[in-house]
Amino acid sequence: MVHMTVYEFEGRVPKIGKYTYVSPSASVIGKVTLGEECYVAPGAVVKGDYGEIEIGDGTSVQDNVVVHARPGEKTTIGSNVTLGHGCIVHNAVVQDEAVIGMGAIVSDYAVVGEWAIVGEGAMVRAKFEVPPRSIVVGVPAKVIGELEERHVKELGKFKEIYRDLAKRYPTGLKEIEYK
Repeated sequence: MVHMTVYEFEGRVPKIGKYTYVSPSASVIGKVTLGEECYVAPGAVVKGDYGEIEIGDGTSVQDNVVVHARPGEKTTIGSNVTLGHGCIVHNAVVQDEAVIGMGAIVSDYAVVGEWAIVGEGAMVRAKFEVPPRSIVVGVPAKVIGELEERHVKELGKFKEIYRDLAKRYPTGLKEIEYK
């Protein structure tokens, strides 16, 4: 049996939706709401210790992602969002279907619009608004283009892979005893 690492902190209790998987080496702490069919990968930290985190249905929080909020404030991540390996989202809003690339940072009070893509390693500065269906890259992040239908199709396939993994991991993952 695989045990999730989900913790209450000072009366702040996480809520985990149906068919959501949290890796045994991830941490979900405090006032966190995870929707249905979310996938929280190894090493991810979703921490609502003094702020609040809300994540919609079907979102993948990949390996080593950090999601946090300021005291008394909230980080909101929509449904079907992809948070790529090692990215950081701090006290920001990421709307439905957006993709935050590997190693990217989305800083305080930033808003990433629906179906927007934040490229790998980009830094979305505080209070910056990434327009819906746009592509941003760089440090600081700048708009370089708009999402095309081919992007939507390709990204949709990846989003479905992680929703499927959320359902398969609880029964497919087995600890191995080494001798």
